[in-house]
Amino acid sequence: MLDIQKRLSNSFYALLALPSTAMGFALSVQIAALSWILTYQYGLEISDVGLVWATGPIAGILGQVIIGIISDNVWVWNGRRRVFIVVGGTLASLMLLALPNLGLIQAALGLEAILGIAILISMILDLSINVSFNPTRSIIADVTPEGRERTKGYTWMQTVSGTFGVLSYFIGATLGNIFLIYFSVGLVFFFSVLPPFFVKEPKYLGRYGEDEEDIAKEAAEEEVPGSINDASLAEILKSIRPLWGFLIYGIYAIVKRLSGFEFPGYWFEFFALGLSLLLIAQALLKSEEGKSKEEAGKIGFQKVLAAHSFSWIGAQSMFIYFFAFVDFRMPGMSNEGVGDVVNWSFFSLNLVAAIIPVLALEPLANKFGRVKTHAYSLVVMAIGYASIVFLGESPFVLYILMAIVGIGWASIISLPFAIMSQKISQNKMGLYMGLFNLSVVLPQLVSSFAVGDLVQTFDDKTVLLMICSVTVAISAICWFMVKEPKDEFTENPVLMDEKIDEKLG
Repeated sequence: MLDIQKRLSNSFYALLALPSTAMGFALSVQIAALSWILTYQYGLEISDVGLVWATGPIAGILGQVIIGIISDNVWVWNGRRRVFIVVGGTLASLMLLALPNLGLIQAALGLEAILGIAILISMILDLSINVSFNPTRSIIADVTPEGRERTKGYTWMQTVSGTFGVLSYFIGATLGNIFLIYFSVGLVFFFSVLPPFFVKEPKYLGRYGEDEEDIAKEAAEEEVPGSINDASLAEILKSIRPLWGFLIYGIYAIVKRLSGFEFPGYWFEFFALGLSLLLIAQALLKSEEGKSKEEAGKIGFQKVLAAHSFSWIGAQSMFIYFFAFVDFRMPGMSNEGVGDVVNWSFFSLNLVAAIIPVLALEPLANKFGRVKTHAYSLVVMAIGYASIVFLGESPFVLYILMAIVGIGWASIISLPFAIMSQKISQNKMGLYMGLFNLSVVLPQLVSSFAVGDLVQTFDDKTVLLMICSVTVAISAICWFMVKEPKDEFTENPVLMDEKIDEKLG
């Protein structure tokens, strides 16, 4: 084990953040370049762009949950998460290489429809990212004690990842999206493949507080260290009950788009929205008092799912369709000009998101609580979106307002992971990290289909930012109803493993 890991130094947190940074960088490239390429190079309509983006949530539904369950229960290359990070990162770098070469792939395969090729490449890319994303986040919880060190791990994750996200948008704005894509191929590969081999993963999860001799005796009788968790489909569905409305809508939207079948009017959409609000309200109003630790943890986890979900409609919708808003608000601008404004806007957003997690969010969370800090960050984000509707008429003003939105974005991709990780059992971290991701990907299907249809239908594209503001505000209200998790300071889990290994000889 490296000395920096034993001491849990800042350099270790930076190293630990690199695999997640690789996946975040790959997503940043998608955000910066995919919609632009599909719209301006291949002439796809907004609804078609939304369909391509829908492959991400679908890949997330399958990839993160399945990989989470598997990674909890295997031991390969002296780790649970390592093999998935390496394989997923390698595949992601290859699919990024394919993005600017869709036309060549189309010609080589002798196909006419570019949409099908775009969907295929995007799905493989998203599946590769999702294979890695769950383990890159789970490993942070695996090797850090609960409490402030866990929060520090996730805020450092966002700081390092956000810094490189800023770099991606800077490259896209100054050197172009094509150069950005080729640059990302090497970065994603090296940040995924090398760092995991310098992090020692713990063999024993969720065993803190038990007698070490008993653990050692039990471990000596097992061929594979750790405990197996069996997650049936019924248990998974029960755990994600607050998201049933999003799930039902996602299935309907995919069937509707691929088959042409649809219910008259928008009755089904309203039904799914009403069901989502009802189930989320029920989850948030359920009391954790008087319950066993395990039962209270499950209730708390459902509350986190409920609160987190609506924020991702606001975030993902912005990333997919922001180019349409810029094109509407700044008419006469060239295709390249629209791409530059979008890239500089996301540069501003991610610059703030890279700076404030360690400098502001972590100390504020330690003082006032993670839940309250996150909720107020979302309030600021909703105000930022609303301000863009009324004031975002020039690039300079847009960049300033996007910096305000970046406060909420920084919190969305850091603090909820720390909150969630202390609501559930440590030895099921991969499983629950995958289930937690459903509160991201299922709402993203709403962005890909419902929000895409609305943006295409309305001539006034400010409807996009109105939707973003309202959904983030709903999420903020929900977070104010989530109970702050209690800190349970424990030993460094990897150091505990070393003590146990000494007993095993």
